Amino acid sequence: MHRPHLLRWVSAIAGSVLLVAIGMVILADYLISDMRHYTYQDVEQIPYNKVAVVLGTSRYFADGSPNDYFHNRIAAAAALYHHGKASFFLVSGDNATLSYNEPREMRRALIRAGIPAERIYSDYAGFRTLDSVVRAREVFGQQSYTLVSQQFHNERALYLARHFGIQAIGFNAEDVNAYGGIKTRIRELLARVLCLMDVYLLDKQPKFLGKPEPIG
Repeated sequence: MHRPHLLRWVSAIAGSVLLVAIGMVILADYLISDMRHYTYQDVEQIPYNKVAVVLGTSRYFADGSPNDYFHNRIAAAAALYHHGKASFFLVSGDNATLSYNEPREMRRALIRAGIPAERIYSDYAGFRTLDSVVRAREVFGQQSYTLVSQQFHNERALYLARHFGIQAIGFNAEDVNAYGGIKTRIRELLARVLCLMDVYLLDKQPKFLGKPEPIG
């Protein structure tokens, strides 16, 4: 094949791949954003659920600065408790190493926010959002619950919950400013594409389940 023809062929393939990738991002964002209808901003309006699942994130960034995503989720969870909108809390996140333990840090923060320790359960195998969502039902026995995270994350978690037949709603923690969250937004677009792949192509399941641990 002559070089000009080869270059045109490669360019055509690259262009097609790019169009497909853009199409997947647009489709994933459209489908998952529709879950906003199951989220609430106002603590006075959100229905009561026995359990609220607080989705994990690190307390600090790699440079040691405070992670506002973490602190705002804790504040949102505390608001649910103090307004009588949830009785128990499941903190679900990664427990990768002895020095990195999202559930432990969230539990400590919730206790400092005035939630009794006996009201807080920990899921140390919430490695991904899918794991947290499914394990809340399969391990902790909750068919319906309130998810606590920022809206963009709640939307994706709710998409997964609805796919697995879980009647969840979301309470949106305060977001961070646009500059501080731009990297997270870009990662979220990729996460939404991977979410659809997990659901429709890979039939992804939680990494671990384990014996039941009923809440309350």
